[in-house]
Amino acid sequence: MIYRAGQTVLVQGITGKQGTFWAEKMIAAGTKLAGGVNPKRAGETHLGLPVFGSAVDAVRQVHCDIAVIFIPPGMARDAVFDAIEAGIGTIVVLTEHIPARDVIDIHARLRDSTSRMIGPNTAGIVTPGEGFIGIMPGDNPNVFKPGHVGVISRSGSLGTLICLNLTRAGLGQSAFIGIGGDPMIGTTTRDALEALDRDERTRAVALIGEIGGAMEEQAAEYARRMRKPIVSFIAGRSSPPGKKMGHAGAIVTEGGGSYESKRRALESVGVRVVDTPNELATYLANLPAEQAA
Repeated sequence: MIYRAGQTVLVQGITGKQGTFWAEKMIAAGTKLAGGVNPKRAGETHLGLPVFGSAVDAVRQVHCDIAVIFIPPGMARDAVFDAIEAGIGTIVVLTEHIPARDVIDIHARLRDSTSRMIGPNTAGIVTPGEGFIGIMPGDNPNVFKPGHVGVISRSGSLGTLICLNLTRAGLGQSAFIGIGGDPMIGTTTRDALEALDRDERTRAVALIGEIGGAMEEQAAEYARRMRKPIVSFIAGRSSPPGKKMGHAGAIVTEGGGSYESKRRALESVGVRVVDTPNELATYLANLPAEQAA
């Protein structure tokens, strides 16, 4: 789930407005695009890349490590199914508002496959200096620069702010993993934490969570065994109980998902939880140089 230079990306929905815009940005950042998918324009070229009728057709002709989905909600399930059938290892699903029944079907299909999904409703993944996949400003050196802090975030906007602060603090990022804000996602906070723990470039982790669900509490169980320092910011501290926030997954239910329970779980295993996003970069900048510089 961490993008590496040389990995090839298939853009499903490349000829649409958003697909075109972000494909150009990805190319500018160094991401290696293998081509795109649009059944109605198969055989054409777009942005100098081949357009295929399906992901299955694409992998018969080009190598694809990752698929990214720029497809409307009602058609997203079939696009993910296509990428799974093609055997593509990582599928980045940017689409939000996918019907719940369709998301359940996607998860069922994933269980019988070798594919991993990031999202739905993710902003994508970024490896500064190598490339990005999704709708993050991965081509902007004022926001992203190579460094040693791995960033995990449900929110793309909060993730961008944290990465901007890290860059301004002179730290940079080893990788950004946007897990997505929907309640049924393929890659969890714990999954992303494990990936950064294994990553040799990552020396410290910035974990941006929010109220709702239990992913931060579950991640805390793994964080207990990590030697890399982790600092966290949890959004939604002032939200009243039962309030639905910007993400579909940010709903506090009785007995779980609250700001207090998440903070308590993380602090109990040695994770530093800060009160504001700006404090996160400041805290990491003050760690010993060998840990986060």
